[in-house]
Formats: sequence, C-alpha cells, structure tokens
Amino acid sequence: MMETSYYTPGDGAETVFTVGSSTMKFGSGALGELGEDAASLGMTRVAFFTDRTVGATQCAAVARASLTNAGLDVAVFDECRVEPTDTSMNAAAKFATDGSFDGIVSFGGGSVMDTAKAANLLASHGGELTTYCHAPHGLAQPVPGPLKPHIACPTTSGTGAEVTAISVFSLSGRNVKTAIRSNHIKPTVAVVDPQVTETLPANVVAFTGFDVLTHALESFTARPFTQGPRAPSAAQRSPYQGANPWGDMGSLEAIRLGGRYLVRAVNDADDTEARQNILFAATLAGLAFGNVGVHIPHAASYGVSSLNHDYVAVGYEAVDPLVPHGLSVVLNAPAAFRFTAPAAPHRHLKAALALGADGRDATPENSGEILAARLIELMKASGIPNGLGGVGYTPAHIPELASITGALQRQLSMSPRPVAEADLRDIFTDAMRYWD
Repeated sequence: MMETSYYTPGDGAETVFTVGSSTMKFGSGALGELGEDAASLGMTRVAFFTDRTVGATQCAAVARASLTNAGLDVAVFDECRVEPTDTSMNAAAKFATDGSFDGIVSFGGGSVMDTAKAANLLASHGGELTTYCHAPHGLAQPVPGPLKPHIACPTTSGTGAEVTAISVFSLSGRNVKTAIRSNHIKPTVAVVDPQVTETLPANVVAFTGFDVLTHALESFTARPFTQGPRAPSAAQRSPYQGANPWGDMGSLEAIRLGGRYLVRAVNDADDTEARQNILFAATLAGLAFGNVGVHIPHAASYGVSSLNHDYVAVGYEAVDPLVPHGLSVVLNAPAAFRFTAPAAPHRHLKAALALGADGRDATPENSGEILAARLIELMKASGIPNGLGGVGYTPAHIPELASITGALQRQLSMSPRPVAEADLRDIFTDAMRYWD
C-alpha cells in the first residue's frame, strides 16, 4: 500500500509514476539457456561484449558455447574498460557498427554492460556520445527509438546495470563523469546466474556489494515522486522520477538482504547462499533505483573516482589505478545520510532497521546517526578503507570535490533535503574519516 503521508502531492507536482523493467531470468544454470534466449529475440549474429579478465573465465566460455550451440554467429569484443571512458566506448561502438550485428550480449560488470548500451545506441541510431549525454557535457538529445535486442549478463553483484536505463562514462582528459539516460538503452533481458560470483575476490564482492546497498538506500530515501514537477507529457517523463511505491518494495528488500548477507559474502568465498542473495539484491536494487534515481552518495562518487588516479585496490591490480565505483560511493554514504535524515527521518529509521541496526533507543530524531553507524559497522567488517582519507584524499581536496559534485543536479535533485555546495563541503569533511 502506498505510504500516503510520504506521497502527498504538492501544487503543480507530479501525480503519476511509471514502471519500466527489463525481463529478468535468475538462477544457477541460467547462462546455459543464453542461446535459446538470444534466438527467441531474433538474434542471428551476436556482438559479445566483455573484458579480457572476465572473458577468460569458465562462465564466459559457458555463455559463448550456449550461443554457438544455438546456431548463432558470435563475435567477441573484449576491450571493455573498467570505469569506461568516451574513448573506450567509441571503440566498442565502432565494433558494433562495423559488424552488422542484429543483437548484443554483454557479459561482465557494470562497466561492460554500460559500454554495450552505448555501443548499441550508436550502432542503432548513429550520432556521437555527446549527442545523447547530459548537458553541459553533451547535447542531451533524446534517444530516437528502440535499439537492437540486448541481453545483459552481470558477473558482479553490484551495479544493477542489467536492468537500468543509464550508461555512465568518463570524458577523456577531463575530471568529469557523465551519462546517457533513456528507457530505450535498458537491456531487453537480464540473465543473472549466481555461479558467476563464486570466484570473485573479496574486495570485488565488497565494493560492488556496497554499490547495491547505496543504490537501495538512496532510492528508498529519495525525495518522493510527488515533489517533482509534473511531466509535460508521458513520453517526457524521466525514468528517474523519485521515490515511489514500486521502488520502495525492491529497495527495502535489497537493504534487508545486504544487511544480512554482505559481510558473509565478502569474508567467505564458499558461502554460496550469501553470494547468491547479494546478487539477487543487486538486481532488486537495480529494478528499484532504475525507476527512482539516486542522490548524494552517487553524485559525490563522480569526483572521488575522477580525481584520484593513484589508488590501487586489492583485486583490481590488473587495471589502471582507480577508486572502484562502489567504493567511491560508499565512502561518502554515512556522511550523506547523516545530512539527509532530517528531511525524511522515519524513512531513514526504517532503512537503518532493515539494514540490521539495533532498534533499541532508536527514534526518528537520531535516524541519521543510526543509519550511518550501521553502514560504518558493515564497512569495517568488510575491509572498506576508513573514509576518503583511506584512499588518499585530504581536506585540501574538499573544495574541488564539492565543486564537481555540485554540478550534478540531476542526482542531487533527488535528495530529500536540498543540498548546496557548502553542504557538500561539510559532507566531504565528515567523510574523511569514520573511525579511530
């Protein structure tokens, strides 16, 4: 039932929300059916996007064999980059355009799936990345129509990109991340097979798992859709609308699963129950925030990942130095939720309790601290660095971090509490160190 008190519309505000979703297949052995799924979508010549590390795994071999056993012609692009740039995406788009493919399969983490989305877009409709990406970095033109069918197969339990309508990338030579948003770029089918998580390093599970949690927490605490401006038409309604009853269901369950299973999944590679539940939570969170949006922690992550080119995380040694996406998000999250809680205290308390916080002495008035404390507890138990200082940031970086984040009004507009650049400086200051 709709939480009426949270969704009371204001004058001239939105009264309608729209749910868009990919078809989702989940379960051990799902990759073995990939060829049937592709053939059912009319694919005959398939572009298979992956990266070199993931593409060399046994699960990738299973996926490719399923496609070829179904009689499909498969060409592999394994140059997808972790944390993609416009340069790496343009290379993928050229491959997709030149290959005369009638279908796309992506096999990898969020970076691979986002790369495949962008490549499919440019191969289907032409133009440049800047034609479709956000202003001021692009023209923000709408995607003209449907793309070629795309089956997304996630191999990490975090981004939810297999069911979302966004593709994120960095602009080469600039400390800027931007994105393309459109329901047309959402994958047609998500094939989610828990077997892919069984060999993931602990840090990869931790960083991507905290991306799950922050997606769900930001979605659940976002400003309600009824506080946004009314869409001028159904076609112009954004896929990211603000918190809504559909998003609440997936977000809250993903929060519960994360609080219960994330630390187990990180610390015990043989705990298949935990790893399967975190992968399911990732897809639930993706289905939720894909119709809601995210706010301060994700906006803040853009600067954190784009300004730091020296940090080398365990489990990511094979790629260029970077702050992995999920890590760049969660480092800001406790401080961000301390800030947003006064605007929606009951929501933050409900989220904290779902995450496993101790409910004794809990009140809406201290919900921000309770939620932050529980997140910090999970971070410590999962080996997450101690705030921004743990990945090399100092207070001297705060003005630039705040400036980069302050420009990301699409995300910040989803915050339940208005946030100015001075507030962002305070949030980054709080996020420098969380424990002694």
